[in-house]
Amino acid sequence: MSKIKLDAGDEVAASKFIVANTKLMSPPLVPEIVLHLAEESMPIWQKSEDELGEMNVPPPYWAFAWAGGQALARYLLDHPDICQNKRVLDLGAGSGLTAIAACRTGARDVLAADIDELALAACRANARANSVQFSTTRDDLLARPIDRFGVLLVGDLFYERTLADQVIATIDAAKALGAVVLIGDPQRSYFPRDRFTRLADYQVPVTRDLEDSEIKRTTVWLA
Repeated sequence: MSKIKLDAGDEVAASKFIVANTKLMSPPLVPEIVLHLAEESMPIWQKSEDELGEMNVPPPYWAFAWAGGQALARYLLDHPDICQNKRVLDLGAGSGLTAIAACRTGARDVLAADIDELALAACRANARANSVQFSTTRDDLLARPIDRFGVLLVGDLFYERTLADQVIATIDAAKALGAVVLIGDPQRSYFPRDRFTRLADYQVPVTRDLEDSEIKRTTVWLA
């Protein structure tokens, strides 16, 4: 992979890093969409640690199409009425996969939120690759009262206890404001199995060296 000096907040350098270390590919469950994805997990993970660690850059979750995001994007594309003419929030957006799916199905306004600046650069690069437009924010939306949205999308965010507790609180707050909340999750360790309604199940092809299998049974849930 090419060596690129990445300065915090430098959009050009961030875009170059993403393009140099990924390949435009379609997630297996969502062939309609292309993303800048890592072909192998360990090289980009190691590069992030070695070259970007001094910037306190999070691991490159944005470089992979995780099972929850794939299932949620598939569900949105198959049910285009959900986001149509709605204001949509993609929480913990990563690659922006579900934000792109929301745009593709006629959302009026889409906001992709992630605390990782490199993830937001990936969101913007992926939006360009799919000829859609949405806004991004690095604000920690889990740490303040949520704004009013028509639809809240949560893809694969239940992998840490503290994060899961924050996500549940945000989901409850969004529902109280009238949002439709959809969650894509393969029942990670801290997923609250008794809180949500099952909508659809998918067998999602995933990267074996990141998961415990090559296929991850993943569900889309209604909060």
